[in-house]
Amino acid sequence: MDTRRHKLERHLAQQGLCLLGGFVPDSRDAVPGLPAGRCAAVVWMVSQAGSAVWPVFAASREAQDGLPDPMDRWSQSLGDALAHRLGGVALYPSDGPPWWPFQHWMARSAPVRPSPLMLQIHPQFGLWQACRFALVLPDLAPDDLQVGPEPQRPGTLSDLCLRCDGQPCLQACPVDAFAGQGLDVAACTDHLASAVGQECMARGCQARRACPVGVDYRYGPKQAAFHMAAFVGARLVGT
Repeated sequence: MDTRRHKLERHLAQQGLCLLGGFVPDSRDAVPGLPAGRCAAVVWMVSQAGSAVWPVFAASREAQDGLPDPMDRWSQSLGDALAHRLGGVALYPSDGPPWWPFQHWMARSAPVRPSPLMLQIHPQFGLWQACRFALVLPDLAPDDLQVGPEPQRPGTLSDLCLRCDGQPCLQACPVDAFAGQGLDVAACTDHLASAVGQECMARGCQARRACPVGVDYRYGPKQAAFHMAAFVGARLVGT
């Protein structure tokens, strides 16, 4: 049976994206209403997982035009076109302030939990998935009723991480940037700006790469370097 969900998954796969999960929202979820007073009936979380997205994005106009925030702009062009076609709206992690509660929505949609690196970990994709946008639709198709899990308690570590022998992610950072209660931004960015930090800049965060979950989905060198440069750029803008 060719359901709406299957069609959506196939369309996203052509862009290197995947449907990580969805949920039927209620008042706790802070999902906005739709134009013309319509209510949100279902929310789908559209993500990248691994490197499937990279060749599609790298060939896009946004990746080559030299303007800021190419991946955010590419995601928005896809999300807005898809939402218009389906009569809904697309919401983005970069919207704001105020920011949409994407961490909560992800926990409602898929078996993701916080990791010691403050990235959400997925049992299949590990730390190598990231939500590109939320697709909010005004009607509920029968196959949309495969909703995600109930929200986890904020800050509760994944069972995968709690069972992980030695938590190598916490041992791998060369400057112990995750030794405290959060990321030591100064230690991290100072390291990335140094000669020895070019290993992380070129291949991706060593702590993230040390995670044993989802190793087949690790980003390739060009994708890793792109995301590291975006991370450093965002931190510099925020200083």
